[in-house]
Amino acid sequence: MAAKILSFKSLQVQHYSKMKFNMNLRLKGLTVERLTLCLQNRQPQVSPGHGVRLLSTSKSLSFMEKRYWNTVFSQSEPKFSKVLIANRGEIACRVIETCRHLGIKSVAVYSEVDCFAPHVRLADEAVCIGPAPSSQSYLVMENIVEAAKNTGADAVHPGYGFLSENMDFAAKLTENNIVFVGPNSRAIHMLGDKIESKRIAKEANVSIVPGFDGEVQTDDDAVRIANEIGYPVMIKASAGGGGKGMRIAWNDDETRQGFRLSKNEAKSSFGDDRMLIEKYIDKPRHIEFQVMCDQHGNAIYLNERECSIQRRNQKVIEEAPSTFLDPETRAAMGTQATDLARAVGYDSAGTVEFLIDSERNFYFLEMNTRLQVEHPITEMITGVDLVHQMLRVAKGHPLTHTQQDIGITGWAVECRVYAEDPFKGFGLPSVGRLNKYKEPTHVSDKIRCDSGVEEGSEISVYYDSMICKLITHGHDRQDALDTMSDALDQYEIRGVTHNIPLLRDIVQEERFKAGDTTTNYLAEVYPEGFKGKQLNSSEAMQLAAMAACVRYKQDVRSSSFLNNTRIKTSANLPSQQTFRVDIEGSDSFDVNLSSENDNFQVTIGEEHLKVTDNFNLSQSVLSPQISGDTTHFQLLDSSPTGHIKFRYFGTVFDVSVLTQDFAAMSQYMKEKVVPDFSGVVVAPMPGIVKSVAVSVGDMVSEGSEVCVLEAMKMQNSLTASKTAKVKKVNFKAGDTVGESDVIVELEDLS
Repeated sequence: MAAKILSFKSLQVQHYSKMKFNMNLRLKGLTVERLTLCLQNRQPQVSPGHGVRLLSTSKSLSFMEKRYWNTVFSQSEPKFSKVLIANRGEIACRVIETCRHLGIKSVAVYSEVDCFAPHVRLADEAVCIGPAPSSQSYLVMENIVEAAKNTGADAVHPGYGFLSENMDFAAKLTENNIVFVGPNSRAIHMLGDKIESKRIAKEANVSIVPGFDGEVQTDDDAVRIANEIGYPVMIKASAGGGGKGMRIAWNDDETRQGFRLSKNEAKSSFGDDRMLIEKYIDKPRHIEFQVMCDQHGNAIYLNERECSIQRRNQKVIEEAPSTFLDPETRAAMGTQATDLARAVGYDSAGTVEFLIDSERNFYFLEMNTRLQVEHPITEMITGVDLVHQMLRVAKGHPLTHTQQDIGITGWAVECRVYAEDPFKGFGLPSVGRLNKYKEPTHVSDKIRCDSGVEEGSEISVYYDSMICKLITHGHDRQDALDTMSDALDQYEIRGVTHNIPLLRDIVQEERFKAGDTTTNYLAEVYPEGFKGKQLNSSEAMQLAAMAACVRYKQDVRSSSFLNNTRIKTSANLPSQQTFRVDIEGSDSFDVNLSSENDNFQVTIGEEHLKVTDNFNLSQSVLSPQISGDTTHFQLLDSSPTGHIKFRYFGTVFDVSVLTQDFAAMSQYMKEKVVPDFSGVVVAPMPGIVKSVAVSVGDMVSEGSEVCVLEAMKMQNSLTASKTAKVKKVNFKAGDTVGESDVIVELEDLS
């Protein structure tokens, strides 16, 4: 297709002339006026002398100096003039941020569905490269190379995912005299291929996981190899990463199914369906090391990241440093990581991943030859701008840091905020529009949000469901976790289901706070699945007290009408009232409330609570002090009938607040009948039907596969919940389904 090139100015005029041009989303605090100043003054300001710390292009970008305090810049150092970012979303915005800071012009690429995305606006130019499916846009290297040539970009930064680890893409750019901001194609081939990388690691004396050193061809081969290695085993794609194309198998049946699903995922996500099998280490920690290498043989490691909190082999929460490593183990792992990089002439940012057991024995897992999703936590504890270093190295400059320059300052934690339902398998994807979106950067200057969305953005089925990477930094781990709790409590997302309930519960869970984590953490802490925040008696009473206060303020507001002469109204409600408060799934309370001197005095049984009246009902986040402690509640919904919905400790609670008379009558209300879904197979999330394994009239047994649904590049096998006969098949392969759509109907055998 013909590439459509839009300048920054034309984008603003053509697409956003009627929209509020609010860039606060990406460069926090960067308003339209400040952005204009930034664009007018592209050259970096530096202090006199050689090798000084980089200063911002304008006062509005001074946060860059504070964030990357350990980044240095030479005034006379050559740099790229224009960089194309071959990616989308938050990572595209992240690269553009550094390019702007360095005075480098940026080019965004976008699919048709992404034409209004924030990364398109942030760049100086933007090029449409195809329809929504990534296989027709972000994975089409010819379109991206053409866009780079047409815009005059002298370098391409691939971000992560898509083509970031594709050696053919790197080679094609080189053929067209365009620099690939990443490792050379030879290193990508040798380390990006998991089969080849294990062989190289073994030769470099790097500890490796026992497994089959070759490509697995068929599911029969997979079963044979799995039995030779011994269960459990890990089946995973040779190319790519991000948890896609990976399955754990504990028996022959799981091996066959896991091999088939992983192979299909790998083909869809990476265009490479080669598979390998290795021993799965039970109860391991997942710890990775960030390395940075140049074209002059220099290599350093920027310490570790703990990534053990995972679901479906995808990371959920990361932190740096790890609570588990001692200085000796850290040095040994870092040395092996850089030795591996040097062995292949690696020359960019990369991540060497290890599994480590309870005795601190560590094993090489794989190397990701790209910038990792979780790179911000490394930046927060080292002060090094990794994107800046990648651009420098790609330009041919040697590293400015030695290993002695890299320390650990404080603690950083990252929560991946996804549009997904944590109550379904710890997170099945959700789609929809962000009809309200407010990041919690106002809570503390120790909070960083890397996101690629804004209020009004659409979360679609075509791409990863990540909304934001929420990062906090503290002088120690507890400080970072406390800030994270406050940030999650005040993070406002409406319109899609998201995983903040799970994240909020984890960061204050006792085992996590103690640093006792493995990759099995979620399954061990939540063996029955995540059920939401389980309130103790004190927390439940605080919620009941807050609900009664909100109901009282509602009554005051409803009883007073301004400029009304026909109906007599009065705001003089009794200063003391009694309510019946029922928390769905929890307790019921009789709450006595009195209002006096900007405070509510609340009595529940023998407990007395003082709630400050410092909020109004127009606010979406209410932060009263309850008996001296500040507590955050998000007011999601309220009705005149006394039904109030709060987000409290991340979880949504439905609360009924009734006067005594109405509470007495509620016993006569009929209970809602829970429908029986055992006779249907429904879509647990929106997606595309990849295959249907049954036809009308077929017999299916309980647990047998009925169809495969793909969402956000992940394939999910849907099974029958009982032994039955197929009555009706409502969708075929290739159809798009919404959440709760009935795909297959079953009927009893009788």
